[in-house]
Amino acid sequence: MRIGAKPVPFVFTPDCCCHRFGALRAASRELWYPDQISCRVVGMLNLTMLAAFDEIIDVRTPAEFVLDHIPGAHNFPVLDDAQRAEVGTLYKQTSEFIAKQHGAALIARNIARHLEESFADRPRQWRPLVYCWRGGMRSGSMQHVLRQIGWRAERLDGGYKAYRQTVLVDLDSLPERFRFRVICGATGSGKSRLLRALALEGAQVLDLEHLARHRGSVLGDLPQIAQPAQRWFDSQLWQTLSEFDPARPVFVEAESKKIGQLRLPEALCRAMWQPGRCIRLQTGMDMRVALLRGEYAHFLQQPETLFARLDGLVSLYGHARIEAWKVLARIGDWDALVRVLLDEHYDRYYARSMATHYPDFAASCEIVPEEMAESSLRALARQLIQSQG
Repeated sequence: MRIGAKPVPFVFTPDCCCHRFGALRAASRELWYPDQISCRVVGMLNLTMLAAFDEIIDVRTPAEFVLDHIPGAHNFPVLDDAQRAEVGTLYKQTSEFIAKQHGAALIARNIARHLEESFADRPRQWRPLVYCWRGGMRSGSMQHVLRQIGWRAERLDGGYKAYRQTVLVDLDSLPERFRFRVICGATGSGKSRLLRALALEGAQVLDLEHLARHRGSVLGDLPQIAQPAQRWFDSQLWQTLSEFDPARPVFVEAESKKIGQLRLPEALCRAMWQPGRCIRLQTGMDMRVALLRGEYAHFLQQPETLFARLDGLVSLYGHARIEAWKVLARIGDWDALVRVLLDEHYDRYYARSMATHYPDFAASCEIVPEEMAESSLRALARQLIQSQG
């Protein structure tokens, strides 16, 4: 069964059925080469349909692939970034014919390289799905060669653009299918650790901060790890939601509309902010300070990085208060700095957010962790699963 509403239709069209000479030539080819003909497959793009293929091949450039791709796809570009720019320049400045002539030569060489270096061990029954930006010449070229060899290659009609439209449509409806159980709690209360414990105990967990590569606060950047592009974040979210069972609860951490530079879908926010969804994690201050010192140890090693983040709060608190916080870092009184940041910044904003999005926060189910050890959190997770299932 397909998860999501307003499905977007896709057509997988074999190359032999995508020519301009009409039904007569198709009938002729079917007569002489019946093993090369397959019917047009019409279906809806979802994880079940994608799993029917042995491999998903993205023939776009590496730069396009990094920004976003179908989850699980492998990148075998028929034009690399520089080659695509070169062909585009020829198209604009010289002629369409010259651009296609030069592009075809480049594509042929790249496909030959992939056949020799990457596809040589594929079995006779291999059935890949090939796509490019719009389902046009790049994916058509790859599909044509693969089918001539004897592989049952299919091409995604509409290409990446059609896939992206499906993701957007599904993200507007998928969240309302699930019963979210939202782990709420002040900064440093161990929400992310509890989510990991829930996942280890077999619960359905939507770890948004893991997908976003960010801890969701002004100091939430992960060291040496950049956030993904918005489109790739959306694709990972689409894949994760599509794999969930609507009959079971989904545990998620309370978030605002943005995690770092990434936006959450409006439908997901609405689903998370429904009354009765909140589970309140109440953690003592000493435990919060110890947890935050561990998770933000990179700031202890590179205080200048911390100072740059604190400077972004000058408009809220003024230079004098920000400088006072920096002094605590300079003298190495990290516990005092963490406490003052929690008291004067994080806890105030979190209380305001809870009052806005979870009016029943104070009356919600409360859980109090005894410690942050994995064994303790997993025991707490088992209790939650039993009570919320």
